[in-house]
Amino acid sequence: MKPSLRLAVLFASLGLALPATAQQQTMNDAHSASAGDTIGTVDFQADCADAVRADVDHALGMMHHMMYTQARGEFEAIARADPGCAMAHWGIATTLFQPLWGTTPDAADIARGREAIRKAREAAQEPREQRLIEATAAFFEPETDAVKERLAGWAEGMEAAYEAFPRDLDVASLYALSRLTLAASSDERKALHGEAEQVLRRAWETEPTHPGAVHYTIHSTDADGRAGNATRIVASYGAIAPDVPHALHMPSHIYVRLGDWPLVIEWNRRSADVAVNHIADGAKSFHYIHALDYLVYGYLQRGEDSAAQDVWEEAQANGPHEANFPGAFHLASIPARLAVEARDWEAAAALAPRDPENINREQFSWPAGLTSFARGLGAVHTGDLETAREAEQRLVTLADNARFAADQRFSTYIETDRRILAGWIAKAEGEPEKAITLMRSAGELEASVEKHPVTPGALLPPYEALGDLLLALERPGEALVAYEKSNGTWPKRYNTLAGAARAADAADDADAATLWSQRLRETAPGTERGSSHAIMTGTE
Repeated sequence: MKPSLRLAVLFASLGLALPATAQQQTMNDAHSASAGDTIGTVDFQADCADAVRADVDHALGMMHHMMYTQARGEFEAIARADPGCAMAHWGIATTLFQPLWGTTPDAADIARGREAIRKAREAAQEPREQRLIEATAAFFEPETDAVKERLAGWAEGMEAAYEAFPRDLDVASLYALSRLTLAASSDERKALHGEAEQVLRRAWETEPTHPGAVHYTIHSTDADGRAGNATRIVASYGAIAPDVPHALHMPSHIYVRLGDWPLVIEWNRRSADVAVNHIADGAKSFHYIHALDYLVYGYLQRGEDSAAQDVWEEAQANGPHEANFPGAFHLASIPARLAVEARDWEAAAALAPRDPENINREQFSWPAGLTSFARGLGAVHTGDLETAREAEQRLVTLADNARFAADQRFSTYIETDRRILAGWIAKAEGEPEKAITLMRSAGELEASVEKHPVTPGALLPPYEALGDLLLALERPGEALVAYEKSNGTWPKRYNTLAGAARAADAADDADAATLWSQRLRETAPGTERGSSHAIMTGTE
């Protein structure tokens, strides 16, 4: 983006009007973007003044990259330069909600979206643009507190737009995104993911550098059994948008699914190094700490705990972080992850909510649940059953509250964790069969939803937890089966591999012990965890 357009975005974000000379310079420079501002290829051909069409393309590209705050600033600048540009007003409204994360716009955002839609309708004359405007209007206009209903209206509008303009790459990309949005709460999620993937594949074959086609393809294949479907498309993302933090992060969604921890680390380090300079609402953009959580996860799966701890210290030193759901989530998940993955139960038991002044984690049930879950695990493993039971009851309350959240999967995630904790409590209370039943039910519940894109993975996957439980109950053959099942969903997790090696050894299955130990050696060649080193070297 040219400096003059950046100035326009800055003035727009501050609610100021550009001087007339600066407005003219913005119009003159709008056709080209600097080499350091590459976002891929978008050619929407908006029904706007010629001088701002390239600006619309850039802003739309940023929206496809899910850089919503930045995209909104650009759309606002365009609307100031060309008030008759319907797509600028549509873009302002459409960037006020995040379809895949089920964010809940507040009353001010709803009012702002409605006003932007009003202006877009007044300006729109081109049928394709009118279809897009009506789709976004279906999100903002209903009188409801249920975000799911708003998203359903938007998805229905995008279906109508796609039926009318199936060859338009931006319409097709947003339509595919709407299918993925519906999949989050549908029993037909596999079919919806499949349809989205097919639509996006056609778009990518038409234009391999279209940001929506590439980005949303990653989301469509970030699902159980689909991760290997589009690795060529995934790997292309960084070259398409080398200065866009979320673009540099997104490939790691697939590499997490494949258990390729060096690539998870590489992509998220690149993303964080760019995102650290992005500011949103006076704080570090959530894209920064989002990348750091994935980075921590990657290091932990390689047994590089000190590197993971260094990342957490980096996160704390570079606040404040954006006061939204992902910001709250990662501030809760990283310290909990560090303790639980290392099986440092004393550290887990000592966790306490530490909300920065600008974030109230209690308004987000799932982040609050992560801390309670980790504390409960720490308590039960250190013999403090009273605290463990309190943590379980806290999870019951949070899961109940989350049933009314924007994304109803939150309740499922919390309940899955509650059942794992309840299983450990049952084991401590001398009820092993009840403990096993609870753990198995947690695994079945986890399988009923897909992983949320905010997280690289669970603090403790249920079948890995089941394996740990069965090992503790001296049932190693059954434990090995549980670890194998966990590895099928979440491959090459450190604790899954180490647990499987222990279980095979305890079951006197020498071939399996050798196999799982070799896998652990390959995954974590520089592990810092002593007991796992003993497994890998055969000295345990």
